Amino acid sequence: MEDFDRYFWRSGPEGFWKLERQQTFREPGVQSWEAFRRGEWDESLTLIEGQRGHYEEYFRRIAGSGFALHRVRCVEEPISPYLQWELHLLHLKAQCGEDTRVLSRDGIRRYETRRTLPEIVVLGSLVMYEVLYDDEGVLAGGIRFDDPQHISEYRQVIQEMHRSGEPLDDFFSSHVAPLPPPNLAGEQV
Repeated sequence: MEDFDRYFWRSGPEGFWKLERQQTFREPGVQSWEAFRRGEWDESLTLIEGQRGHYEEYFRRIAGSGFALHRVRCVEEPISPYLQWELHLLHLKAQCGEDTRVLSRDGIRRYETRRTLPEIVVLGSLVMYEVLYDDEGVLAGGIRFDDPQHISEYRQVIQEMHRSGEPLDDFFSSHVAPLPPPNLAGEQV
């Protein structure tokens, strides 16, 4: 984490680019996720909204540091309960300054000719991480790459995905906002 933080604030004009592929994760310790996991959907959404001030300040600090956050969120339908929760959080982050686009199943297939896409974070031109999760979907660490050519190639692919993706606000309005609270019966959350 120390390593990541050191490079994060030095992302520079190339910015921060994140590719998220998995459809479910576990977020132990995150209050809104814990409420979601307990089946307290309204409380979970209230807790997400309660983070607005934090994210507004966070994205002001990022902009003041001379870079921006860009995310490609792969979304398969039907939307998993976890992803329904996360898309509410990402929607708030987008309102506060994160540039997120959704890549749907057809867009994902184009890039998964040989294997499932990895979870990737690119920090400017300095470093890239393949983010690793355990079998239950909990963050387990990452593999750092610092070859400039490798970083540039991945950033370009993520940028291409981003350009072809749907703006999160549009996707959220049509695919997420109308959903009833997620049904956690039989789901691993």
